[in-house]
Amino acid sequence: MLKNFIFSLFIFISFVSFSQKKIETIVIKTQTFCDHCKICESCAGKMETELYYVKGIKLVNYNENDMTVTIKYKTAKTSPDKIRIAISKLGFSADDVAAEISAYEKLDTCCKKK
Repeated sequence: MLKNFIFSLFIFISFVSFSQKKIETIVIKTQTFCDHCKICESCAGKMETELYYVKGIKLVNYNENDMTVTIKYKTAKTSPDKIRIAISKLGFSADDVAAEISAYEKLDTCCKKK
């Protein structure tokens, strides 16, 4: 009886721990117009720091040459749509999600389309 209970408990704990740890990677096309994006606090630097506040995001890396952001996230905590919306709330487009106008207006002049 005790062996069955311990075995069942082990299976349950294994199932819960494996289901919580699924990490996916997404690459999102975005645009920044600044010539110093990686160091600018209101461009990619802002994107790379602020997105860590989105629950479930584990890694953010902006590629200024491709104008893409690569994000690793926990699937149980967030989704690609939520990530795109979070990027748009920072003032940047994210694939087919347009930047929020109020957030875009707050960006530095160097970060806006000329």
